[in-house]
Amino acid sequence: MTRRFPRTEALIPDELRARLIENGRASQEREDFDQRPVVKLFTPDGSATWLITEGYEEPDGDLRLFGLCDLGLGSPELGYVMLSEIEDLRGGLGLPVERDLYFKGEHRLSRYTKMASHAGMIVA
Repeated sequence: MTRRFPRTEALIPDELRARLIENGRASQEREDFDQRPVVKLFTPDGSATWLITEGYEEPDGDLRLFGLCDLGLGSPELGYVMLSEIEDLRGGLGLPVERDLYFKGEHRLSRYTKMASHAGMIVA
């Protein structure tokens, strides 16, 4: 049985959601799109981290996110993940994923990807 934890606010607030969707539209128009991450998500009781640059609204209201994903297994990679899957994820102590409230993307996603490839984990 999955235990639900109450949330006092959305993991990705409306303002950031809108920026992610805007980036998603821009990436479809430009082949060389290399945005700075908008959101950093992480497991406070684990080693998973996501640097998200763009989002795509699904018909069911879910958000398909794109960015650098690191499940803490030593092989970070670019890919897609559903926001609902991240919201349902729990770390080793049962804590939900959190958004780094102080994160500000200093580099383009390609730079973070190179750094993660060398370090075996997201460095942000």
